[in-house]
Amino acid sequence: MEREVQSSPTSSRKSSRREFVALGGKAAAGAAMASMAVPPVHAAEDNTIRLAQIGCGPRGNGAVGNALSVPNSGPVKLFAMADVFEDRVARSHKALSKEFPEQVDVPPERQFVGFDAYRKAIDCLRPGDVALLTTRAYPRPTHLDYAVEKGVNVFMEKSFAPDPGGLKRMIRAGERAEKKNLKIAAGVMCRHSVARQALIRKIRDGELGEIHLIRAARMGGGGTLPPRKPDDKELLYQVGAGKIHLLWSSSGLMIELLIHQIDECCWLKDAWPVSAHGLGGCVPHSGDCGQNHHAYSMEYTFADGSTALVSNRNVPKCYNDFATYVHGTQRAAQFSGNIHAPTVHTYKDQRTAKENIDWVADDEPCTPWQAEWNVLIDAIRNDRPHNETRRACLANLVAVMGRAAVHSGQVITWDQMLASDFLFCDYVDDLDYDSPAPVQPDADGRYPAPIPGEWSEI
Repeated sequence: MEREVQSSPTSSRKSSRREFVALGGKAAAGAAMASMAVPPVHAAEDNTIRLAQIGCGPRGNGAVGNALSVPNSGPVKLFAMADVFEDRVARSHKALSKEFPEQVDVPPERQFVGFDAYRKAIDCLRPGDVALLTTRAYPRPTHLDYAVEKGVNVFMEKSFAPDPGGLKRMIRAGERAEKKNLKIAAGVMCRHSVARQALIRKIRDGELGEIHLIRAARMGGGGTLPPRKPDDKELLYQVGAGKIHLLWSSSGLMIELLIHQIDECCWLKDAWPVSAHGLGGCVPHSGDCGQNHHAYSMEYTFADGSTALVSNRNVPKCYNDFATYVHGTQRAAQFSGNIHAPTVHTYKDQRTAKENIDWVADDEPCTPWQAEWNVLIDAIRNDRPHNETRRACLANLVAVMGRAAVHSGQVITWDQMLASDFLFCDYVDDLDYDSPAPVQPDADGRYPAPIPGEWSEI
C-alpha cells in the first residue's frame, strides 16, 4: 500500500550490485516474491538452473550473488566461468565460493580464459539455464548472438553496446530469442523498483499533470586513465585498465554511469526523444589519457516539446548530485535518489524541498538488483514471457545519441540514430590476444579524444 504523509522521504538501502557479495548476498535478497511458486517436478528430474558467468569483475560477482539469492526459486548453481584475464576468474571464484559454498560448482575444467572463453562457458549450459553477460560493453552483441544461437536464457549487464551498430545487432538477437521463447533480462534494474512503479502509475493517472520537464544528474568524483606502461600489451590494457575510459570498449564513463537516469527519463515520458544536443568539457591541463569528457550536459527533446535535462560530471572536490526529478503542470516529484535509492515522493507544487513532500512511496522489499533477478527466475520457472532486449537497447541508443551530440557539437536526431550502423570496432567477433588494438595512443600515451565540430560517432 502507498501512504499519504507530511514527513521526510523514505530512507532506503544504498548498496550497489558491486557491493553485493561483500555485504552478504543472502541477507540482501530481501523478501521480494517470497510467495513465488516453483512448479512441481518429478523426484528424479534435475530442475537446477545452471549459470555461466561471462565477465568476472565486481558486476559479474554481484549478478551471480543476486541470482543465487532469489527466494523460493528452486535450485540455482554457478556452473561455469569465463574471462579474458585468468586472475579475475580466480578471484571471482574464490569470493563466490566463500559466500555461496553450496551453490558454486565450478571446477577448474569449467573455468575458461580467453577472448573465446564465452563460447566454452555457454556450451556448458542446457536449455533453461542462464548465461550472465557481465563484461564491459564491447563484446555484448557477440556474446548475446551466441547465447541465443545456443538456446539459453540471458542476463545482460549495461551498457549493452558502445555504438548504434552493436545495439541494432542486439535488438535483432532479441527478436530471434523471442521466437525461441528465451528469457532475457537487462541490467537497467530500476524498471523493477516497486516504488518507482507506484509513481509511474500516479503519473499515468494524471496526478502530476502534463509532464513538461525532467531533471536527472549523476555527479561525483572521477577517475582518469594514466599512460600505458611499456610492458603492458596494448589490447589487454584497453579491455582491462582502460575499459571505462575508452569509447569502443565500454561506451565511455558517462554512459556507464548515466544510462539508468536516461532510461528513467524515457520511462517517465513513455517515449523516446526525437533529438538531443549538449555541451561537454574536460578539466584544463588534465593528465587524463582517456577519451571521456569530464562533464556532459544534454537536453533531450520529446515529440510533444517537453525536455529532459541530463547531466554528468566526474571531477573530484565538486558539488555532487545523484537524483531524478519530474515536473508536471500540477506538481513535481522525485523519482530516484542517491546510488539508485528508491527515493520516491511527490511534492505539493514545483518546490523540490523536503518540507514540501506530500506523498512517499512504501519501502521496497528488496533492492532493484535483486528484484530483476526474482522476475527473471520466475519467468524461467513458470514460462512467462520476459524479453527486455529491445527496450533496454533503445534506452542505450538514447544515451549514445546524447553522447554523440556532446562529442560532435551537433543536434542529433532519433531518426539519425535509427539509421546509423556505426561501429567503433568492426572486428570484435574475431578478437584474440594478438589482435591490434582498435585505437592507438599518441606519443604521450593519449588516446584520441572527441573534439566538437570535428568528431562523428553515428
